Amino acid sequence: MKEEILHRATELFINLGFKSVTMDDLANKMAISKKTIYSHFENKTQLVEESTMYMFGIISDGIDHIISLKKNPIEELYEIKRFVMMHLKDEKSSPSYQLQKYYPKLHQTMRNKHFEVMQDCVVDNVKRGIEIGIYRENLNIDFVARIYFSGVTSIKDGDIFPQPKFPMTQLMDNYLEYHLRGIVTPEGRKILNKIINSNQE
Repeated sequence: MKEEILHRATELFINLGFKSVTMDDLANKMAISKKTIYSHFENKTQLVEESTMYMFGIISDGIDHIISLKKNPIEELYEIKRFVMMHLKDEKSSPSYQLQKYYPKLHQTMRNKHFEVMQDCVVDNVKRGIEIGIYRENLNIDFVARIYFSGVTSIKDGDIFPQPKFPMTQLMDNYLEYHLRGIVTPEGRKILNKIINSNQE
């Protein structure tokens, strides 16, 4: 039952936001009593913490799987983006913003974990891209990885990129293209253009 509650709560939090969903909402959606929820989770904060970790685990495992396929580094980044967007449902409710506002300590913890995973992933991606000649040789790899994380985090700021003017899916596509155009070689640009053109068909 705990796993079921966690799964449903995570779904609701992503679709409606951490602040918007109450324990009553969750109990009603699952047709169970609040007492049942509280027998597994002490309070809403604990439920939010475990839901966030649960989703982080799913996304980290998925990213690890994509990396293990050893695809072309440019294709790999697009594959990871698709996977993350599918699981975060385009973040219509800005769960990241709500987490930052109402659960700041948890948000900072998750940001640090997110940074660790992403740093390793992007550093590996850039090194492989340089090795096969699709990323420029003279890149400062650590800088590229950090600026990429910084950008991905910043575009989720609704004050700078308000929805619906900047839908999250479009924002991620634009940012990924912006990032890649700055680091690809002419050979890499051919691959990038091919992916962009096939995505627009």
